[in-house]
Amino acid sequence: MAIPFSPVNIKFTVRRSHPELVAPAKPTPREVKQLSDIDDSDVQRFQLPIVHFYPHKPSMAGNDPAQVMKSALAQTLVFYYPFAGRLREGLGRKLMVDCNAEGVIFIEADADVSLHQFGEPLQPPFPCFEELLYSVPGSEGIINCPLLLIQVTRLKCGGFIFAALINHTLSDGLGIAQFLKALAEIAQSACEPSIPPVWCRELLNARDPPRITFSHNEYDEVPDDETRSHVMVHHSFFFGPNELKAIHKMFPYNHHGPQNSTFEVLTAFIWRCRTIALQLEPDKEVRLMCSNNLRGKSTLVPPGYYGNAFVFPAVVTAAGKLCRNSLGYALELVKKSKAMATVEYIRSVADLMVIRGRPNLVSSRSWLVSDVRRAGFRDIDFGWGKARYAGPAMAGIGDFLGASFFIPHENAKGEEGIVVPICLPLKSMMLFIKQLENMLISKL
Repeated sequence: MAIPFSPVNIKFTVRRSHPELVAPAKPTPREVKQLSDIDDSDVQRFQLPIVHFYPHKPSMAGNDPAQVMKSALAQTLVFYYPFAGRLREGLGRKLMVDCNAEGVIFIEADADVSLHQFGEPLQPPFPCFEELLYSVPGSEGIINCPLLLIQVTRLKCGGFIFAALINHTLSDGLGIAQFLKALAEIAQSACEPSIPPVWCRELLNARDPPRITFSHNEYDEVPDDETRSHVMVHHSFFFGPNELKAIHKMFPYNHHGPQNSTFEVLTAFIWRCRTIALQLEPDKEVRLMCSNNLRGKSTLVPPGYYGNAFVFPAVVTAAGKLCRNSLGYALELVKKSKAMATVEYIRSVADLMVIRGRPNLVSSRSWLVSDVRRAGFRDIDFGWGKARYAGPAMAGIGDFLGASFFIPHENAKGEEGIVVPICLPLKSMMLFIKQLENMLISKL
């Protein structure tokens, strides 16, 4: 179990309506659609919580965000009708969507709290989040359960909170953002999405015959020898322009090639600090997995594709070697992980899923990082303007708490930066914070 580790400590009451099912506004095809062999791996079989905080907008006075959203949702599901269906599991654990138009769960609510009470900076973990995204009994599963749950909570200041729980087998971060942009467009009176949704999941199925052409260290069979008795805590960190500039300076300048990207240096910096904070035995293996999306890097998937189109190439080293060496060593491993993500690599992953029965990632002593800065969550405007915060609600993907996101964010000073939610054992979190401070203070 993980608990929030946050300076914001507020309590408020949420009055929720009875959860209801919202079906497509018009008849949709009654069919069964198979997911791809990238979609239905064990690692995708979880529900991703996202949350958007919207301030009061005087020009929208008299408009109920819950009713606007509910009406737009029914219309959007006409185009994204698989979301209104239910997952079934076939031979070989193959997942498919029964497009039966049963609908998605929708909850409207009111909270006796104002947006400013959530504090500055507005970033995960959010207090009383379980009240802002209610877990409806019987909806927590992956198979034969609703694929999407949305809760719109009106605040006493006139703002509102949009929270959603989305079955990740149907969409990755970019696909989820595409769906939400369509919902926002229709909420603002569009007749149809500007980007037509594309299914085509067969594009990422295993080859016939399947053949594994890479060493996929992210799916190694590794004994899980981690202790589960410690208290896990959630916290997030904002890296603004000054911090990012200081971190860049910790790495050698490349005079003869492309410069280090912000993703590369921040990932290397956090991974090394995180590993030091865990105080592992020097010979223990640690893994870094960089989520890498194939969109834009090839013509493998067409525009409008909203399925999972990414892989997690893992690099492996010893904890002692990572902590003992310079940050440059960590940086080279980050770059290696990124370079591995090719079309052939994702083909090999799809084949591995079929050959090995859709295994899960190695979670023991692993850190996974997913960069959602270009997903466009902050650009989703339901009519109330830009969200104060938009994106994943916490660290972790399902039961794997060793996953973080790079989320674009603007702090109270108006500075653009990156929020990184992290989950660690309490003792390690304290050491991690100290390690960050020691390394950054000397550079700032």
